[in-house]
Amino acid sequence: MTARATTARIAQVRAYTVGSGGGADYHDQQGYHWIDDHISTPMARYPGYADSRRSFGLNVLGTLVVQIEADDGTVGFGVTTAGEPGAWIVERHLSRFLEGRPVTEIEKIWDQMYASTLFYGRKGLVLNVISAIDLALWDLLGRLRQEPVYALLGGPVRDELIMYATGARPDLAQQLGFVGGKMPLHHGPSEGAEGLRANLAELAAMREKVGDDFWLMWDCWMSLDLDYATRLADGAHRYGLKWLEEALPPDDYWGYRDLRRAVPRGLLVSTGEHEATRYGFRMLLEMGCADILQPDVGWCGGITELIKISALADAHGALVVPHGSSVYSYHFVITRTNSPFSEFIMMAPEADEVVPMFTPLLVGEPVPVNGRLRLPETPGFGVELNPEVELIRPYSGRES
Repeated sequence: MTARATTARIAQVRAYTVGSGGGADYHDQQGYHWIDDHISTPMARYPGYADSRRSFGLNVLGTLVVQIEADDGTVGFGVTTAGEPGAWIVERHLSRFLEGRPVTEIEKIWDQMYASTLFYGRKGLVLNVISAIDLALWDLLGRLRQEPVYALLGGPVRDELIMYATGARPDLAQQLGFVGGKMPLHHGPSEGAEGLRANLAELAAMREKVGDDFWLMWDCWMSLDLDYATRLADGAHRYGLKWLEEALPPDDYWGYRDLRRAVPRGLLVSTGEHEATRYGFRMLLEMGCADILQPDVGWCGGITELIKISALADAHGALVVPHGSSVYSYHFVITRTNSPFSEFIMMAPEADEVVPMFTPLLVGEPVPVNGRLRLPETPGFGVELNPEVELIRPYSGRES
């Protein structure tokens, strides 16, 4: 660690939205993409909103990029989905807890951001914003110390990450070397028994293609009720489904508790992608809601909060397999024994090739080869912003 890293202070915080075509993740996909195909969602019960997640506004927030510059000119950055509303929160509210402060005061800064937003935050958009700021701080500290973030977190516990792929074609993911494939569930309760049978038929056909040893999972994206989820799990067990993911609305802790008790022995229940902070995950753990927790480091509170979530999970014997988020989760997963594998979201429109998850926003983003990924020793999170992507700073003026 350099002496400069211990004395550096934050000179400026800047918040950007991203111009057209430069979005950071699956919320910003344009044109045809398997992610936006007919997928079971909480809105599918309403006519006109079943065929596309963009139809009800999945992509309305857009990308938020937070840059934090130290007084020596070193810049770290973090990315999330919060768009222009998030940029306003950064510039007009949370910047006061950062500028002029030592870069190393990450824990204190996090606590002040969280405490000061309790009256309008706690989850959702505000925690996305806090997450992006926190990621930018860790990135900046790594750059100042000339160390990767995983070194700041205690160092790797394994040489490489083992990856499963989320996409519409697990059979192609198998050919690319991934250990498993997670499919979107296509038919929810509003499509009745016929839809349930169609789901099971799809699973049976995929199992036939990939054989018995390849993991298959279902992402239900908060769209089911307890009865439907239980019947789906019962039917899927015969085809060796490894886990059922986010079957119920994220606030239905009681439903998750009952679902986990009801599913066939050996079938795992996972959730947490849309949960936030140690308090939300404490509910999931203490109520026995899940075998696998899936916090998104860009939404749950950042690395600082993910450390606490993981420690709670470890004490309860639960796995932590963060949702997507590329390098921002990779640097954490490789340092934790209760995170034995990692998710890779197939960003190719047909889910048929491996492309960086944050294309085109990030440069230098590593991708798995044969389902494995070794992280470089590049400082911070090891990626840079693409200079060809337009960044727009909508709230550069400060108001008290």
